[in-house]
Amino acid sequence: MKDKLEYIKLEPEIVNLKGWIQLVDEGELRAVFENTLKQSGFTILDYNAHRFPVNGYTAFWLLAESHLAIHTFTESNVTYIELSSCNQSKTNIFKSLCEKMDYNLNWDDEIKVTKPRGNPEYSL
Repeated sequence: MKDKLEYIKLEPEIVNLKGWIQLVDEGELRAVFENTLKQSGFTILDYNAHRFPVNGYTAFWLLAESHLAIHTFTESNVTYIELSSCNQSKTNIFKSLCEKMDYNLNWDDEIKVTKPRGNPEYSL
């Protein structure tokens, strides 16, 4: 994790990538996605996870560029992945690296970019 972050003025837009991976092991998921985030150039600020009493695990990485969340469905041996970012090039790298993994991975859609409608100053 970096100690000092630089300020960069950004346009209001979020880049989303969603999908499913056939992997539910908590330790392996953390190692795989932490490594992939770092290789993609994302700055990891924090990590948090919760293991549910019977089955299941949810985790998220707080990034300087937004966040990555994962949710396991252990009975089905799949994990839902959702990356939200303000950096499209890092998201593209993340997607490319994920596609090289040995796990069965299926994206819901292509990368989507969401922007506020109308004038951003008045749309909220």
